[in-house]
Amino acid sequence: MPILSASSAHPEITFLLLTRNKGAHTPTDATETAWHGFNVHGPDTPIPTLKQWFRETFDHLFAIANSAEAKDAGVHLVSGWQIFRSIPAEEVPFWADVVLGFRKMTKAELKKFPQHVFGHAFTTLKCESPAYLPWLEKRLKGSGVLILTRRIGDLWELHPSFDVVVNCSGLGSRQLAQDSEMFPMRGQVLNVRAPWVKHFIRDGSGLTYIYPGTSNVILGGTRQQGDWNLSPDAEISRGIFSRCCALEPSLQGACDIREKVGLRPFRPAGVRLQTEFLAQDGRRLPVVHHYGHGSGGISVHWGTALEAARLVSECVQAPRTPTPKSNL
Repeated sequence: MPILSASSAHPEITFLLLTRNKGAHTPTDATETAWHGFNVHGPDTPIPTLKQWFRETFDHLFAIANSAEAKDAGVHLVSGWQIFRSIPAEEVPFWADVVLGFRKMTKAELKKFPQHVFGHAFTTLKCESPAYLPWLEKRLKGSGVLILTRRIGDLWELHPSFDVVVNCSGLGSRQLAQDSEMFPMRGQVLNVRAPWVKHFIRDGSGLTYIYPGTSNVILGGTRQQGDWNLSPDAEISRGIFSRCCALEPSLQGACDIREKVGLRPFRPAGVRLQTEFLAQDGRRLPVVHHYGHGSGGISVHWGTALEAARLVSECVQAPRTPTPKSNL
């Protein structure tokens, strides 16, 4: 399990960030689009909070897209449509004023999708994780962050070596945080070459989408609750390709088709973002839990990370606060 020790903000404090093994559950190129925060919403996450996370993340990625680092970071603007077979109850979603140029689709635009009666047109951001994550890691190392690798079976193993632990272990939190609410949401996508496809298309159900990138196009998808299978299913792939071709017939000419499978760390209550103080024999270890983003992690990752950093600062500033009960 990768362990990141960061001490640049508070040189006197040793931090630990726990993440899941790279590729252990979610191939980074299977989920890589900044879209909106719907898929991380739960009863523990009020809409105003979700919108704040999304806005902070969008602003962060927009700044990268508008910089010389955009290519290396894998972040760029992309325009397109979200379409519906019936008029949705919420015609203007909460994130409408965060993305760029949001508007309802015209009748002329909807002619492209004869099976759909309503849609949104807007510009958002594409964040390609196979480029973005190494770019972030490079920046961390450049700031003096030490990255270690070791397997952890219990969070208390980290005491007393670390002063604060940030638990970002995703599905690993089933064991590490003993969170029985965590389960996988299996996602299968196709990665194809179709350089003529320039606009994203997403069916309102969220199960059919076309996301063009810098060198490929992602076709999706699935949401299979509780399924741990990481092997591609040929029948599912055929269904994805057929549905996407129905929205964009030119995809029938796509080549270099590759199947990708990932397990999204889903939590019905929403993101767990809180501090827990582990205690044994009068000693304690502050743990900031930061997991359960489901398939919307890219959409809100920077916003939730800012909140996690605030919780870490609270731990640093008040290291002797009485131990509260976890509200897991």
